[in-house]
Amino acid sequence: MTDENTTLDAIGLLCPLPVLKARKRLKALAPGDTLTMLADDPAAIIDVPHFCAEAGHEFLGQSDGTGHQIYRIRKGS
Repeated sequence: MTDENTTLDAIGLLCPLPVLKARKRLKALAPGDTLTMLADDPAAIIDVPHFCAEAGHEFLGQSDGTGHQIYRIRKGS
């Protein structure tokens, strides 16, 4: 585990693109690394936690940025 943090800017992308881009970015990370995703898609609040549960990643939470949301995901094994 490298405990690396990567940021993905998905602002302006609509469902399902934020989750698809997160999936692609997570594939390149080591288990335990974290992904911070910036998104303004209203569906992401539902899609991101659901994606994490289905794919075996840990959803670390969501917070609000200026005009967007910030999602944190820890890659599963």
